[in-house]
Amino acid sequence: MRKFKIPKIPSTTSKSIRFPTDVIDEVEEAIRGKDCTFTAFVVEAVRVALENLREEEESDDA
Repeated sequence: MRKFKIPKIPSTTSKSIRFPTDVIDEVEEAIRGKDCTFTAFVVEAVRVALENLREEEESDDA
């Protein structure tokens, strides 16, 4: 399983999504003082989650 790292700002396409306020607060605290946007953090988290799902599916198929 890959370790989550706060990413640098990637090029992105706009997509609207709603988050619970507590999640927004936690993400903003995690990225405070870092060269990272909320969007970049969420994109990296989704990438890691997708990779984890693929790994789980592969191990289930074995």
